[in-house]
Amino acid sequence: MTKTKRKKSNHKGLKVAGVVALLGGIIAYFFLFSSMSKTGEKEYVFIDNDDNIDSVYTKLEHVSTKHSLWTFKQLAKVLAYKKHIRSGRYAVGSSGALQTFRNFRNGSQAPVTLTIRSVRTLGDLANDICKKLIFSHKDFMNAVTSPEVCKKYGYTPETIIGMFIPNTYDFYWDTSVDEFLEKMSKEDKKFWSFERTQKAESNGFSKEEVMTLASIVDEETDNEGEMPKIAGMYINRLHRNMALQADPTVKFALGKFEAHRIYVKWLSYDSPYNTYKYKGLPPGPIRIPCVAAIEAVLNYVHHNYIYMCAKEDFSGTHNFAETYEEHNINAQKYAKALTERGIE
Repeated sequence: MTKTKRKKSNHKGLKVAGVVALLGGIIAYFFLFSSMSKTGEKEYVFIDNDDNIDSVYTKLEHVSTKHSLWTFKQLAKVLAYKKHIRSGRYAVGSSGALQTFRNFRNGSQAPVTLTIRSVRTLGDLANDICKKLIFSHKDFMNAVTSPEVCKKYGYTPETIIGMFIPNTYDFYWDTSVDEFLEKMSKEDKKFWSFERTQKAESNGFSKEEVMTLASIVDEETDNEGEMPKIAGMYINRLHRNMALQADPTVKFALGKFEAHRIYVKWLSYDSPYNTYKYKGLPPGPIRIPCVAAIEAVLNYVHHNYIYMCAKEDFSGTHNFAETYEEHNINAQKYAKALTERGIE
């Protein structure tokens, strides 16, 4: 073979090798880096503590393209993933099999966004939480009704509902009940800044008492502008050693949350939450108060009102009064409006 022919042959061989390498690179990229999600949208796979390699593959089959799942399995074999399975909520989306596998093996979870709402009971709170996190409704309720657990965070079973400050938080799906409570305790301490704590103390309240009164204010109205005025009215009654006579506490004691009227026979119901029967604040909050209600108690309006009644126009606001006679007139207006609307 002549020198020229050998050069042409070598050049042709290099071209072929280049094409093969290019094709190999394209194929490798396709298998390693193309979107793993079969829909092209981000999906989530939940790996439990008792999952094994086969159950992980089964869960991935529902959301992954065939070639990406094949690649994931090869990586799992080579890197002994079955010995390193970690529970959690993992994203399967535009990232390829390589990055997805790294996330699974390293435990790099996709966080869960959880909103703590201003709900009425710990059971309602548990319903919200357990839709998003791994632990059960029962496990949560067992913890927050345990005197020992509550004491650990500076609360009682009656007051611990006040530890959950309404806001949006990020958690990992496999967060345990203990880890959840630890984080919420830290958020609670963060919320109760030096300034807020000082305001509470200057008003003569502990933070638990602020949360309890705020829960009553929150139950009374959705009108945030009126909340400081309502808080001031109840504080006036406390200062005068009057029973709060807060209708929401009677509803709470009886579990009649949707009642529009408070009947005389209910007022004698024997419960420490019945502020018609017992003076002072109830044992704890009657709901998780919204932040606006908490601020309303800390920054209440100073006035002379000691009575209030829902307005007869059903606007969600109230008529306030300094005397029982004035209050009676307002109460009669509201009762008449209820009757005219056929509301029991």
